Amino acid sequence: MRCVIAGGAPGGHLFPGVAIAEAFVKREKGNEVLFVGTGRGAEVKLLAGGKFPLRTISARPLKGIPLVGKIRAMWAVPRAVVEALWILRDFQPDFVVGVGGYSSGPTLLAAFLLRMKRAIHEQNVVPGMTNRLLRRFCQRIFVSFEETKEFFPKGKTLVTGTPVRREIIEAEERRRGDRFTILVFGGSSGAHRINEKMMEALSFLEKTKDSLRFFHQTGSRDVDFVSRGYQGKGFEASVKPFFEEMAGYYQLSDLVVCRAGASTIAELAVAAKAAIFVPYPYAAHHHQLINAQRLAETGAAAMIRDADLSGAILAETILSLYHHPGERAKMEQAIRRLARPNAAEEIVDHCYALLRE
Repeated sequence: MRCVIAGGAPGGHLFPGVAIAEAFVKREKGNEVLFVGTGRGAEVKLLAGGKFPLRTISARPLKGIPLVGKIRAMWAVPRAVVEALWILRDFQPDFVVGVGGYSSGPTLLAAFLLRMKRAIHEQNVVPGMTNRLLRRFCQRIFVSFEETKEFFPKGKTLVTGTPVRREIIEAEERRRGDRFTILVFGGSSGAHRINEKMMEALSFLEKTKDSLRFFHQTGSRDVDFVSRGYQGKGFEASVKPFFEEMAGYYQLSDLVVCRAGASTIAELAVAAKAAIFVPYPYAAHHHQLINAQRLAETGAAAMIRDADLSGAILAETILSLYHHPGERAKMEQAIRRLARPNAAEEIVDHCYALLRE
């Protein structure tokens, strides 16, 4: 049996796609998965090893770009649909799953034109533009939150949670060592503002530097700047542009500082990690802010709005959780209750059922 997974230039869309692909190939011997994307961003890093093949189309982002870029992106849509048609005709999948991102739309439209079985997954509480448009063209819609069902047709919408990669679900507990370990990342491409304010926070953390250790994923642009910052203040830190084995870093960490994408939240829930969320302020429909607020209100995480983020506030929040392990334990218990480790398998089950209709 064959499956196409479409979308995922941002890592937050791609990671759930990889989880679905893993569940699909595990489900039945001989199953094959093809990713359709743009060949940019996290796709290059995560699919370069050849675990799953990738074919590309000429899709472009529509949101968060100047007017000229939007016009170019709209002109690229018909070409991207035609390219997707050729890919689907060649691969002949049994079903197509869109996981968001700007290559998802043209590929699902092509699947609709070819009358192939098709489904989408929406990670966030408030759906993105692509999935809002695709809801009329899909036979199954999988969502991560109960609240999201109101945006989609009732008869074909199912709450599954956000799929999490097998390596994170199956990661073995590791001894964390004597130092309080903080994992910092801003998504697959890093987040300059978090990097910058974390460096400012070091001045307020110096009294406890002998008790702290950092793992910091910076993205490619800030790796030298961040490395010099930790070295200059004398902190123990492992700094890389991208962490290949995220599961291990989760296990070794006592606290996580990160953005609030749905994929990240799902991974933290499975790993049961206390976190300080700094929601990306320009996310579509403010979905990261909504995600983070939902967790903060239930005691599952701490949150600092991007506009309020400063070195002093970040250090104060880190120190509060460092000095109060009971508070961290409550966060870990609360976020663990949100975990849906079998989300990918559930989605695959529903796709198999769709084939029988």
